[in-house]
Amino acid sequence: MNELPENLTIGVLAEAAGVNVETIRFYQRKGLMQEPDRPLGGIRRYGDTALARIRFIKSAQRLGFSLDEIADLLKLEDGSHCAKAREQAEHKLADVRARLVDLQRIEGALQGLVERCGTASAQVQCPLIAALQAA
Repeated sequence: MNELPENLTIGVLAEAAGVNVETIRFYQRKGLMQEPDRPLGGIRRYGDTALARIRFIKSAQRLGFSLDEIADLLKLEDGSHCAKAREQAEHKLADVRARLVDLQRIEGALQGLVERCGTASAQVQCPLIAALQAA
């Protein structure tokens, strides 16, 4: 990545990071990013550290981390707390595995309902709708 001078406007930063300006402002309100000082009579400027921070946040989100979890990871960003970062990743992995089990259960239930719909052509009530109403 090329070094960016600390002279990017929020709009240029947003474009470079592939997000919109409101996303950056939201991250600032959540405490995930600092808002740079505004020079007297000027506009705030951002640089490569802000861009790296946004990319970190977006990468963590793609791995399923919530913004609160990302805030916790950002507290460890100096790299000296690898065990704590690993612990958070292990918790996230356990959550993902549990969701996969739930999704497989849901898939099986939906597959059964879809198959029942295909065999219920002479019935007055749709088996899918009936099963959902009974739940």
